[in-house]
Amino acid sequence: MDAIKMLRERRSIRKFKNEIVDKETMLEIIDITKYAPSWSNYQVSRFNLVTDKSIIMEIAESAVKEFVYNKKTLVNANNVAVLSYVKGKSGSIADYGIESTGDDNWEIFDAGIACQQFCLAAYSMGVSTVIMGVIDNTIIRNIIDLPENEEVAAIIVYGYQEGESPTTKRLETEKIVKFIE
Repeated sequence: MDAIKMLRERRSIRKFKNEIVDKETMLEIIDITKYAPSWSNYQVSRFNLVTDKSIIMEIAESAVKEFVYNKKTLVNANNVAVLSYVKGKSGSIADYGIESTGDDNWEIFDAGIACQQFCLAAYSMGVSTVIMGVIDNTIIRNIIDLPENEEVAAIIVYGYQEGESPTTKRLETEKIVKFIE
């Protein structure tokens, strides 16, 4: 798939076919995703792939802060990736005694890069995605039993798109750029 076309066409999808995406496809998507850049190549992002419907329902019922769009999408989902990151690595180069400011901002930034790479890799393989915020990280952490050194960054519902999705209007380029010369 042409990269420019993919970047322009990938959309957040909330309606999926009633299918579980097979493990081989997901392993290939994760294999592509692992090449996402990260602070000092620490590769802190982790993907916890959930297809157990009872766990997905528990997340829908207790971990999306009653945000109706997320709840509705999760109730109908068969595939959920809980994106987490290893805490305490990004933002410093301990060997050199160098640290950045912003607490865990670099870890979440690295997770965001990996999140986008996951979504683009999935899209290139015919798997649609929607990234969800408005979540309770602590509840999700407990539901999926994350290790203590990991934190939830986002959840991504993924699957094969059901129906069509409209193209959304974008701002004019001139409205989102500022040249400082």
